[in-house]
Amino acid sequence: MRYSTSFLRTQKESPKDEVAVNARLLIRASFIHKLMAGVYSLLPLGMRVRERVISIIREEMNALGSAEMLMPALHPKSAWELTGRWKGLEQIMYQFKDQSGHEFGLGPTHEEIIALVARQVIVSYHDLPRSIYQIQTKFRNEQRAKSGLLRGREFTMKDLYSFHADESSLNLFYEESKKAYRSVFERCGLKTVITEASGGDFSKEYSHEFMVEAGAGEDEIMLCRLCGWAQNTEIAAAKIKDSCPSCRDGVIEKVRSIEVGNIFKLGTRFSEPLGFLYRDVSGVQHPVVMGSYGIGIERLIGTVVEMHHDDRGIIWPREIAPALAHIVLLGEDAVPFAESVYAAFTRAGLPVLFDDRQGVSAGEKLADADLIGLPWRLVVSDKTVVQDKVEVRERKGGESRLMKIKECVHLAEREFGH
Repeated sequence: MRYSTSFLRTQKESPKDEVAVNARLLIRASFIHKLMAGVYSLLPLGMRVRERVISIIREEMNALGSAEMLMPALHPKSAWELTGRWKGLEQIMYQFKDQSGHEFGLGPTHEEIIALVARQVIVSYHDLPRSIYQIQTKFRNEQRAKSGLLRGREFTMKDLYSFHADESSLNLFYEESKKAYRSVFERCGLKTVITEASGGDFSKEYSHEFMVEAGAGEDEIMLCRLCGWAQNTEIAAAKIKDSCPSCRDGVIEKVRSIEVGNIFKLGTRFSEPLGFLYRDVSGVQHPVVMGSYGIGIERLIGTVVEMHHDDRGIIWPREIAPALAHIVLLGEDAVPFAESVYAAFTRAGLPVLFDDRQGVSAGEKLADADLIGLPWRLVVSDKTVVQDKVEVRERKGGESRLMKIKECVHLAEREFGH
């Protein structure tokens, strides 16, 4: 990607109406554009990060044995009336009539819709267990649309649904989903705490939220650092400085956090009203036992920025960076050599951003490189060209070093698994 021909323009100043770090940095670095509160365009760099995140999620969901599908975002009122949620979710669901007077809603979630689909596929115990996921745009009339990508009205979600003959089967898959979620977040550079939370409208059992400890978080959890036990404050009985109810040796702390994923045991909450049944070995029909598992893509990206930045800009974790390196051209005499660096990375299939702009100061180019936050910065200047080398520096810190072009490519291939 060449800077001079890309859809990219950074901003020196933070937008005045944004408080959240992720919003300020992602807008300044030209990853997103704000249309209105809770609604953002993803610009090319933002799209690349999104694609990297989705690729990780797909790998982990496929490893669970789940298949991918896509459901519609536009839903008829009739599907939601069967579970009583047309009325129950009217505060957050965008509902409207078409020109014929029929009522519709934009899907804030898809439990009803997947049950209607799955009941055409799953009819016998031979068909269980199964799981299916989608990566779909959701719409929620969020009253607190703020904090950048952390709380949106239109956003992308990976939601997975599992189907089982009984609770025992659900429990096995539920535990496997925890491992898969942990892996997703670790690969994206996030350390999560699995937190017990209310099942809400879904279940009488606890659900589990994947929380990232962060000062910018809107949630509060009660946490034992010794054993990792955690509960959302909405259900917690333990208080600050109490002994941990799990390990007994740890002390409870209250910490602020960001929720990046959640999983629910739905039981038969949706299968019963929607007539989603299976026949057992004796031919007797039973409601299918369900589970639901969600990750908000943009929220995850926003959380990564909240956790990985400094006073100069973003510091992208390796696996989700939009490109591996930022090639910075300084000086007209260095143009041919910089072009050869860019060509070498391109031939090797290594994605880079090449700042080939003319008439832009060295200080501005270097500031942009720090703001955008790719893992490596490769400076090509009149001084480095004399030595037939490139100045290489990691964005997250460390000393600069001079390297031959081939050495730079080999370093990138080693670091990024090419």
